[in-house]
Amino acid sequence: MNETTRQPVHSTLQPAVRTSSGVDDGAAPDLGRARTFLFVPATRPERIAKAFATGTDVVIVDLEDAVAPGDKPAARDALLAWLADHPEARVVVRINAAGTPWHEADLAACRHAGVAGVMLPKADSAAQVEHAHCCSGKPVLGIIETGQGLEALAEVARASGCARLVFGKLDLAVELDLVPDESDPEELVFLPWRAMLVLASQRAGLPAPVDGVFTGIGDEAALARYAARARRHGFGGQLLIHPTQVAAAAAAFTPSAQDIAWAKAVIQAARAAGGGAAVVEGRMIDAPVIARAERVLAVARVFGLA
Repeated sequence: MNETTRQPVHSTLQPAVRTSSGVDDGAAPDLGRARTFLFVPATRPERIAKAFATGTDVVIVDLEDAVAPGDKPAARDALLAWLADHPEARVVVRINAAGTPWHEADLAACRHAGVAGVMLPKADSAAQVEHAHCCSGKPVLGIIETGQGLEALAEVARASGCARLVFGKLDLAVELDLVPDESDPEELVFLPWRAMLVLASQRAGLPAPVDGVFTGIGDEAALARYAARARRHGFGGQLLIHPTQVAAAAAAFTPSAQDIAWAKAVIQAARAAGGGAAVVEGRMIDAPVIARAERVLAVARVFGLA
């Protein structure tokens, strides 16, 4: 590791074990390997167990956008009460941004053992990330959703406690006066900004970033195309707003049987060639292709597929 990179803040992914209530058994989710991040409003704590039952990798209890200003203290109390009643649960909490009246109280609440990580909106500086990490004692997922956040991206990614970057496309679109078009599977309007997160994550030694929400509900084919684009563009997971989105998003970020078969064929051909030229499916394979095949198999092994 050179001096410009560091180890990401995450552990080896372990398969989730759920209790009879559908809630995880107390093992913290691997924030670095997680593919699906499902939001639940803190004002509806009865939905938290239902969110776990979807099989999502991470449940995010939202204290920010999903909660009206006057309801925020009560929503925070409701979350803590739910965690007290479900000591085996581990959630991520999207807190209110730095500079808001609720920020410090949210961070204090996140010291609860049931909170596995903090999702920080408008992560605009390393100082904000480090403060959130220090005050909560938890890894931080920084949402990049402002021009200031983009300008500070490299320092945010390298901040102490930063576990992963998250793309907040909707707020960024408002600030930069962009017009999102989810009917375009490539969503080219966001291409430069998404690429910045991918590069910053790689340079800081972080896992692949998490892509923003797909706002359409009930169109699984469109969501699958959207998530597949995110994977092609270097993202490793996605924010989700509805339980029906979990399966399609998870599939997009998991090697398929075809991917695994291709990777095994590449490795086998490379070994047989003994360092010489080899061809798989009519294409020459070289060191970068072999490295990609090895990466596919490594991810597949994480999910018990190879």
